[in-house]
Formats: sequence, C-alpha cells, structure tokens
Amino acid sequence: MAEEPTPTLTKKYVSAANRASNKPTKPTSTRLARSLKLMARLGHLLNVTSAIGAALVAASSLELAQFMEGQAQTLFYVLRGPLATTIDIVILGIDDQSISVPAQYYKTNPQKYAYWEPLKAFPFKREAYAQVTEKLIQAGARSVALDVVFDTPSSYGSFDDEKLRQSLQRYGSQVSLAALYESSQTHQGSFTQLKLPQPMFRTGNVSIGTVNFPIDVDGKVHRLASEFPKLLDDSLIVKIPSFDEGVLKAAQVNYPQPKGNQIYFSGPAGTFEVIPFWYVLDPENWNTYLQQGKVFKDKIVLVGGTSQLGNDYHPVAAHRSWLFPEQMSGVEIHANAIATLMTGRAIAPAISTSLARGLFVLGLVGGCGLIVTTIKQGIIRLCVSFALAITWGAVSYVLFIYGQLIFPTAVPVVAIVTIGFCYLGTEVAREILRKSQLVDIFQKYASNHVVREILSQQDDLKDLLQQREMAISGKVLDGRYKIVKVLGSGGFSETYIAEDTRLPNNPLCVVKQLKPAHNQLEELIVARRLFNSEAQTLQKLGTHNQIPQLLAYFEEEEEFYLVQEYILGHALSQELPTGKRINETTVMEIVRDLLQTLAFVHQNGVIHRDIKPSNIIRRDSDGKLVLIDFGAVKEVTTQLLDNQEQTAFTIGIGTKGYAPSEQCFGRPQYSSDIYAVGMIGIKALTGIAPHEIETDANGELKWLDKANVSHPSASILSKMVLENWQQRYQSASLALEALDGIIRNS
Repeated sequence: MAEEPTPTLTKKYVSAANRASNKPTKPTSTRLARSLKLMARLGHLLNVTSAIGAALVAASSLELAQFMEGQAQTLFYVLRGPLATTIDIVILGIDDQSISVPAQYYKTNPQKYAYWEPLKAFPFKREAYAQVTEKLIQAGARSVALDVVFDTPSSYGSFDDEKLRQSLQRYGSQVSLAALYESSQTHQGSFTQLKLPQPMFRTGNVSIGTVNFPIDVDGKVHRLASEFPKLLDDSLIVKIPSFDEGVLKAAQVNYPQPKGNQIYFSGPAGTFEVIPFWYVLDPENWNTYLQQGKVFKDKIVLVGGTSQLGNDYHPVAAHRSWLFPEQMSGVEIHANAIATLMTGRAIAPAISTSLARGLFVLGLVGGCGLIVTTIKQGIIRLCVSFALAITWGAVSYVLFIYGQLIFPTAVPVVAIVTIGFCYLGTEVAREILRKSQLVDIFQKYASNHVVREILSQQDDLKDLLQQREMAISGKVLDGRYKIVKVLGSGGFSETYIAEDTRLPNNPLCVVKQLKPAHNQLEELIVARRLFNSEAQTLQKLGTHNQIPQLLAYFEEEEEFYLVQEYILGHALSQELPTGKRINETTVMEIVRDLLQTLAFVHQNGVIHRDIKPSNIIRRDSDGKLVLIDFGAVKEVTTQLLDNQEQTAFTIGIGTKGYAPSEQCFGRPQYSSDIYAVGMIGIKALTGIAPHEIETDANGELKWLDKANVSHPSASILSKMVLENWQQRYQSASLALEALDGIIRNS
C-alpha cells in the first residue's frame, strides 16, 4: 500500500517557522515527517490486521463468531418482519384460559358442564386429548400432533390411559406423539435418556418424534430438532425421527430433502394462528367459532402448551425488536420447523468448510480495505467503510431472506467498520502529533510576526495567543511602560495599553511594537533607519489636535516601539452600525472633520492607508474625531519586504470595502485615503457595509437610490469614490474646498 504524503499545510507552517527563526530546523521537520509516515503505515498495518483477524475468527469455532452471526440473523428477521402463514398449520394451544376457565365452570355446576370434566384440573386427563383427537380427525384434520410426552401412567388411573389408547388405536396413523431427551444429574454425573411414550400408546401406526431443539451459543433456537441428536454420544442416540418429521409423515406430506439445518422462521411469537385448547370441548365454541370443526379441515393441528405453566418457552432467532428479545412456545417453534420442511426453505451455510469461510472473509475484508486506502481523509474513510459494511450487510440480508443462505456477515461487517475507525484514529493521532510538533515550534518563536500570523488564522491554535497575552501582561518596557493588556495584534505589530510608571498617577498610553520580518544584521540596520524616520514623521503629525501625540519611541532587544497618547472615547464604528441611516447634515460634518485632519496628514507627505470607522475615535472630552493607527509601522515593514522581494510595488494594506483597487494592488495614492473617507460617508447615509454595495459595468458604486441625500453632497461623495484614482480629488484640501463651497452656497 502506498504511503500517504505529509500534508502541505504542515510543510508550509514548518517552513514558515523556519524562516521566522532563521535557524535550521531540518531535523525537527524530518522527525515530524518520519513520525507522520509511521502513523500512515500504522493505519495500513491495522487495515491488514483487521482483515487477517476477521478471517481467523470466521474460520475458527470461537463462540464469539457464532454469537455475532446469530445476532445478525436476528436483525435480518426484524428487518424482514412476519410472513403471511399460508401453510395449513393450526396450533391448538393449552393456554391460561384452557387451564382456568373450564375448571372454574365445572366446579360451579358439574352436571351442567360435565363435558369439561376432563379439564377440571391441570395436567388434564388423557381422556381430554383422546376426545380432542377424535373430534379433530372426524372434522377432517389432516393429522393431529400432540406435543405432550406421555411417558408415565396417568395420575387419574389406568382407565384414563385406556381412553387415549383406544383413540390412538382407531386414528393412530394420523397422530404424532412426542418423545423427549431428558438430562438427569446423579452422584455418578449427568446422563441423558430418551423418554418415549408408554408402550400402550405406541399403537395404530402412531408416529413418534423427538421434540428437543439445539440451543446455539447465542442462547437461541436456530436449528431443526433433527440436529439435536448430533450433539449426543452415539451410544445415547435412538434412531427415531424428529417430531416435525413425524408430523409430516402422519400427514402424508412429501417434502424435499432439506438443504440446510436451520429453521426459516415465519415470524416472531404469535405469527401462527393459535386456538385455545378448550374451544374444541366447548359445544358453543365448537359449533360457532370453529364452525363444527371446519376450521381444522385439511389442516395439520399441533397441540401443545402455550401457557407459561408449561415451562416450554425458548429464545428464538425471530423477534419483533432486536433490542428486546422474546421467547416462543415449543409448539410454535415446531410450527415454524414444519413450515420450513414443507416449503423446502431450510437455511444452509453458503460456505461449508471453515478454511473456505476464512478465505472468503479475508478476500471480502481485504478488498474493502483496499478501497478505503484510496481515500485520503480519515472521516471520509470512515464513511466509506460504513457504506461498504452496510452494502455487504444488505447483500447478506437478501441472500438470507430470499436464498436461505448464510454468508459470514457480522464478523466482516465489524472488521470493515474497524478499518475505518483505525484510519480515523491514526489520522487523529497524526493531527495531535502534528499539532504538538507545531506548538513546540510556535511557542519557541511566538513573538515572530510570521508565527503570529499563522496562529491568528488557526482556531485550534489561538489559545497560544492567549497564553502569550497572559505571559506579556505586566512586562515593563524601556524601564517605565508597564503593559496592562494586549490591545491588538496583526501580522506586523502588536499594540498594548500600558501605564507610564514615571509620571504621576501612572497615566495610560498606547505602545506599538514593530516586529521586523527578519533579524539579520543588514535588515535590522535598515529597519532602525526607517523606524527613526517614520517615528519623526509621527511626532510631527502628533502636533495636530486630532492625531494622537507621539510620546516616545525606542528600541529594545532588536525590536522597535512607539509610545502614543491614549485617546479616551469610542470608535466611530459604534455610531455607524449596519442597517442604520444617518441624516445628511451629521454625515457631512463627519466627512468634513475627517478631511480637515487628512489635509494636514497629506501636507506632511503621509498616506494613512487604513482609514475606517474603527480607526477613528470620538474623543469624550470634546467630541472631536481623532484619526489613529497611522502607517509608520506598516511603512517600515513593507519597505523592508519591498527591498527583499525587489519589487516596485508596496504591499497592499487596508480594509475590505474602504481600500480602493489601486491600494489593494500595492499602489496607494493620496486619493486612496479620500476614497476611504467617502466610503465612510456613503456607509453612514445608506446603512450598508461598503463591500456589499453593488457596482455597475464600469466598476462605479450604485448607492444613490439607497440614500436620502442632496445632489451637491452626493456629487462630492461620488467623486471621492470613483474607481479611477486620477478622477478623484487629488488632495484632501481640494475635497474640503468643494465641501465648504456647498456650505457657503446653502
């Protein structure tokens, strides 16, 4: 079987961590790849082991295998349901009513209910069986089978026995009697003997057959009664047929030689019609319900106990519910066995020898295992294995129900499903191993921006970021700035809220940490130069009242930090929720306020590149809009990357919907910031998120019909967000001038 390749995702993460650390980690990645290959081989090994194990179990005589197959047959019967009993078999059941009702009536008036005298106590008089036999045969019954063992003299005296003997003398050729193998325990050990009817009853060509059924390892009756003597020592076997064979002989039914040895059950208990025994001796029921015995015409009538007092109940393969097994009376089991013989539907093993059975299971499970190996994902492998197992179960069901053939079912089904679970388990183990290896690397280099970018994109690894935040809380930078919490983290920087411990009352400030992409000497020199230059630019911008003031900047452990004024207020995004429209006057005031600040920024040669509502703070003290999160850190990082990649483009930075196309392609312009301000205005007027606004064939936004805005204001906003950056206002001052013109003319 082919080995599975190490997933590309793992290679990408390991190589990213390698680049981040600037240290050779080939041994780590090699160990990881080797471990993953070993796990893949383990899955294949378990696949082969399952196939071989299933073959050995199927070929063996282990009770476990027999029990599993017996349970599978029970499930087949449950799925099939009961069959219509078209066979001419009627059960005359000695039920609870037959034991209690006649006795109660007879005791109240013996003269009136004299016909129930044979049923006045249980066990019944043998005269009762004699009368029932005569009435049934005279009514046209094909044969009468008494599933009662008459091996001892009647407790009612010899006259009672004589009544039955006379009846058998007259009709014995149509009557079957029961014989029973009975086990006894003595001080010398246990022994089995055959209890035959008394010699006086073996008259009139009466058929005699044994009523014992073999009990299989699942505790249920599956096989015909003719199989029971095969379980005994040869010295104990008396060569007489089974009760079912004797019944068919008495009924003169010619049936095909059974191809198998298992009963094909017509259904669970109650499938065959059961008539209470006492109905035959009750004149009213005999004449009405039983139509003077016409119900029994040309039928095989089985007489036996269906009452729990008879203690002749056994678990069988056929149930109504697989989870709630039920027992069946012995006489009903005989009815199913007789029907099986008459219809020639005895169930037979499809594979007779254990060696052939083992080879069959090996081929079946092995073939399914090969199919499963063609799938690469563990959960899909499990689904495919379940599908294959269900398919084989369905094939076995059809062969069992319609062909009366038993193929190994439960063992191969379990083995096929096990293969799926084995592959799923090994894949889970591989994922755990992969994650463990990656976590070791990520924890070691958690401060690197590449690693943090990976962590931020993986839900199952984000807990490492939380651990990082807990670890960094309380850290003091530059001997004075004590980190209170992590405010935010991106691919290029981390932002903290910190306390300035050197000032009275420890005022809060914002600390931004730059994370260079590399820590090689030449990159650090370039980064230091760019950082100082950009910090000076931010210091100049911080002189504006609506831009946070730069308080300090410093380098520590080859990493760069900016300390800025902490603005107490709330983000503009809270004022502009999606779905809420803001009136035109308020919106244009917001746009004008932003353009005034932006004009100052542009005059200092800076492009913000990430203007959006969450980067604008409404200051609590005066309600002014303060523009935060300038691109100094981004400038340092992107210029470093530009130098390394040797490209004329900067890296696209911005937020979806607020960043125009040229900025996304790495060519930001001053008008790119103007585009973002225009989108804020449109978002406020329409209540629609910028990235959800439709565009026309030229790429221009279709927003006017969704806003309540005057034509002059709409014209300014539309020009601010034109697709072509050259057609927009080329500076914030020009846009501000156009807006002021509207105010003057209004």
